[in-house]
Amino acid sequence: MKRRILALLAVGLSTLALQPVQADRIKDISTISGIRSNQLVGYGVVVGLDNTGDTSAITGQGLANLMNNLGLAPGQNFTSKNTASVMVTASLPAFTRPGDSIDVTVSALGGSKSLRGGTLLMTPLKGADSQIYAMAQGSLLVGGAGASGGGSSTVVNHLSAGRIPGGATVERAVPMRVGQGDFITLELKESDFTTASRVSDTIERNFGRGVAIPLDARVIQVKAPADPGQRVAFISQLENLSLNPGLSTPKVIINARTGSIVMNQLVSVDKCAIAHGNLSVTITAETQVSQPNPLSGGQTAVTQKADVQVKSDKGELMTVPATASLNDVVKALNALGATPQDLLAILQAMKAAGALKADLEII
Repeated sequence: MKRRILALLAVGLSTLALQPVQADRIKDISTISGIRSNQLVGYGVVVGLDNTGDTSAITGQGLANLMNNLGLAPGQNFTSKNTASVMVTASLPAFTRPGDSIDVTVSALGGSKSLRGGTLLMTPLKGADSQIYAMAQGSLLVGGAGASGGGSSTVVNHLSAGRIPGGATVERAVPMRVGQGDFITLELKESDFTTASRVSDTIERNFGRGVAIPLDARVIQVKAPADPGQRVAFISQLENLSLNPGLSTPKVIINARTGSIVMNQLVSVDKCAIAHGNLSVTITAETQVSQPNPLSGGQTAVTQKADVQVKSDKGELMTVPATASLNDVVKALNALGATPQDLLAILQAMKAAGALKADLEII
């Protein structure tokens, strides 16, 4: 009997050993200080629209300046419904060199109804230092369609913004320094003392003691070779080291505009009671015409009769059990029969009551 128990324990231990352990690479949970992208922005003019542009003053001024630069003089009042003022934005990735292409996003600035089929004219893109880093131009890709006629219109998706893949050419590079002197600095994406300590221990196990120094819950200083070629190879090995980071913070992300709710697997709730009802107000306006008698000398008058109704749905008091599993949390919230918009208010109230064991972030 004793041998049988030992055999079962051995099988259980071997099964646990074969189960995959969740591990992340250092590059997945951290970034290297100094390596970052930069935002660019510029004003431009889109031409070639099918009478869906705008005739705002800023569009006329932009067209006049453009024509003057081309040696033409159309006058200050030059306008066209085939043109539109736009803002052009782009992200300049790290280590980008002159001649490289980057994607740009074009968004209508005036009252343009659609940018579909338009062409962006040469637009300088500037950084925060007002220096020109790229030039954008090209045909727009707009993921939508629309049609109108006789006072009716139909629109599919959004027509006031589009993209130009590879639509900007980089003209100026941003210098990037990978570390200062003999050190590079790792910055964790989420501040956590446990994760910082584990990252430091993992680096020292592979490169030797004293190589990594955690400065706080987010920053880790790592000693690296001074030679650029050796430093690149060192960083490549460093980024691909695997470790088991500390547990993430329980978090619930709420998008108040769309009603989207996202939870991570560490969210749990304590036992609580919830009652939630809906209040609806309906206002109906009916137009009536008051017609006087033919010989009374009065005038015909138009009046409106309003009917206001307030309806309150009865909210049933329900008990939510204490759960430690994300599946159980979802089942408990679904049992309330609430819509996503209702859950926004319920989760905030649960957090205020201390029943929701998670950080609540509203975006």
